[in-house]
Amino acid sequence: MDRIIRIPQAGAPPELASQPCPAPGEGELRVRLHAAALNFADLLMVDGRYQDTPPYPFVAGIEGAGVVEAAGPGATLAPGTRVAVSGQGTLADRGVFAQDACVPIPDRMPMEAAAGFLVAYGTSHLALTGPGALAAGQTLAVLGAGGGVGLTAVEIGAALGARVIAVARGAGKLAAARRAGAAELIDSAETADLRAALRAMGGVDVLYDALGDAPAEAAFGALRHGGRHLLIGFAAGKPPALPLNHALVKNIAIHGFYWGGYRTLAPERLRASLDALLTLQEAGRLRPAPPTVLPLEDAAQAYDLLRGRGVVGKVVLSIAPEPAGPAPAPARG
Repeated sequence: MDRIIRIPQAGAPPELASQPCPAPGEGELRVRLHAAALNFADLLMVDGRYQDTPPYPFVAGIEGAGVVEAAGPGATLAPGTRVAVSGQGTLADRGVFAQDACVPIPDRMPMEAAAGFLVAYGTSHLALTGPGALAAGQTLAVLGAGGGVGLTAVEIGAALGARVIAVARGAGKLAAARRAGAAELIDSAETADLRAALRAMGGVDVLYDALGDAPAEAAFGALRHGGRHLLIGFAAGKPPALPLNHALVKNIAIHGFYWGGYRTLAPERLRASLDALLTLQEAGRLRPAPPTVLPLEDAAQAYDLLRGRGVVGKVVLSIAPEPAGPAPAPARG
């Protein structure tokens, strides 16, 4: 029997339970998980407010990292391959995932870093290079710049040659954003008028909005003509009420961006983005912020940390230490 973190019903806290892991089916892999990361989507799933909430009860977690244990018919990744996973059910000792949800990772990439890599970095890279059309010399403002996904937007924006304005709450998060490459910092806890502050810095070409609600409504007013507003998430509580007449007059594009939707919308673009990111990672050009790490059995506490929005970077659950030597190659399941 394997340990799992289960969400038993809507509104119930995560609980530690156990269940057997099935053999992989057609095109699937069984993965021995070593770490898993939490995302804002995990909080929404607890209350059934996420667009892809599975039926209750379900195994929690949508990304992690581990080692392939067994390959089902038609799957081509060999047992022993180290992979990052983006699929439902990563808060468990083992899980079965479609092969296209498993991405081989470099040998020197730590499991705890890989566990929180795909969703956050994938979201920022594809959003900024796709609908965001961010170009060198342009100004990118990142709302929620100290969070797990916001820090990746700062880092990738800076790598693309943009001038990045990081908006976050508190000195710790702003310091992390500075290390990630932010050129300008705004402490939202000490700024009464975010729109005026952004305008005073010259305005914004691309707004990366992981917060929504009032912060997004204020920042929207600082977008230049032809600007792009990327709707990434609503961690501040609710979607922003944006003045569409201003979008019309200023030729502002508002893009909803859901990374998981690209699996069916444009899988080739998603894969190309991940390949580019892993190339950058292997070359040492990406520096994920150190995560906050807790053991799997402390999942409820990890959810509370994420909900409190006081953590810099990702919250990661450690499931098992990675073996020091090469992973064993079990027989096909």
